[in-house]
Amino acid sequence: MVAYDDFFKGKRVFLTGHTGFKGSWMTLLLQALGAEITGYALSPDQEQNLFDSAGLEKRIYSHIGDIQDFSALQDAMKKADPEIVIHMAAQPLVLESYKNPLYTYGTNVMGTANLLEVVRQLPNVDICLNITTDKVYKNNEWLWGYRETDTLGGHDPYSNSKACSELVTQSYRDSFFTDSSTIIATARAGNVIGGGDWAANRLVPDFIRSIQSGEQVVIRSPKAVRPWQHVLDCIGGYLHLISKLSTHKKTETSFNFGPEDDNIRTVESLINKVCKAWGESASYKIEGNDTFHEAGLLRLDISRARQELGWKPKWGMEKTVTQIVDWYKAFSEGQDALELCQKQIEEFLQH
Repeated sequence: MVAYDDFFKGKRVFLTGHTGFKGSWMTLLLQALGAEITGYALSPDQEQNLFDSAGLEKRIYSHIGDIQDFSALQDAMKKADPEIVIHMAAQPLVLESYKNPLYTYGTNVMGTANLLEVVRQLPNVDICLNITTDKVYKNNEWLWGYRETDTLGGHDPYSNSKACSELVTQSYRDSFFTDSSTIIATARAGNVIGGGDWAANRLVPDFIRSIQSGEQVVIRSPKAVRPWQHVLDCIGGYLHLISKLSTHKKTETSFNFGPEDDNIRTVESLINKVCKAWGESASYKIEGNDTFHEAGLLRLDISRARQELGWKPKWGMEKTVTQIVDWYKAFSEGQDALELCQKQIEEFLQH
C-alpha cells in the first residue's frame, strides 16, 4: 500500500480546479483515501468531461466560481475550514495562453495570490500545496533534467504565468508564513496523461477524437521530448508530498514529480505506442507547427523527491499506455466513467 494510506482519512481538503481532468482524478483519489473534499472551480470547459461523466458534483461539496473572484473564494474557503489546501485551478494550455494571455495571467498569477491571501486568514490550514508545471523552468533545451534549483522562466504566457505563480508562492511563504504553523509548498510535474481527458490541443484527447471520427490523429511536434506520466502517478506524488510535509517541516518546499527515464519520449514515440495498443488500424500523420513556439526538449530531475520523500513513480510507459487505452475503449463501449476510474485507483493503491 502507499505511504499515505491512512493520512487523508477524515481530513478536510479544499481543492481548487476540481472540475478539470487532473482535479477530477484528484477528487476521486482523495475520496478513496477517505478525505472530506470541498471543491472550487469554474464549470468544465468541455462538453464532454470527466467531472460530469463521473457524477462528481453529487459526491463532494462543489463550488462553481472563478479563482479570480476573491470574495467568492474567501467565502467558500472559510466555510470549508480546511486542514489541507491543494491549488490546481489554472488555465492549463499553452496554445490557449497565446490566444488569451491576460486571462491566463489573471487566473494563474492573481488566482494564486488570492488563494494564498485567504490561507493567511484561515486558522487550521496545516499544508497548502500549489500545483504548477515542469514548464516553469527557463528552457535551455538541455539533455538532462531540470532541478528544483534551476532558473525559472517560461517562453509562452502559460509557462511564464506558472513561473510567476511559483514566485508569488515563494514571496507569500517568505513574507507571511516563516513563523506560521502552515506549510507552503509547490509541486512541478510533467505531461500528464490518462483516461477521461477531453481537453482541446492535447495529444491523447486529440487521438481519441480522431479515432471516434475515423480520421488519422495529427501531431504537431513529433520530435518534441516530454516526461509522460500517468495522472495517478502524478497526483499520487502530490499526496505523498503532503503526507511527508506534515512530519518533515524543515524539508525543501518545491518538488519535481516526473516519470522514470523510459517514459521520457518523443511525441511520435508515445502516439505510436498508443496506436499499436489501440489496434483497429489506428494511425497518425505529422503536420508542421509554425504558428506558436513550443519547447523541443523537456526533462525533469526527480532526485529530490526520491531522496527526501522516498517517492518513486509506479507505472512505466507500457502500463501507462495500457491503462489509457483500456479506459477509453471501455468508456466508448458504455462502461461507467466513475467505475473505470475507481478500478484503476484501486489497482494503483495496491501496487
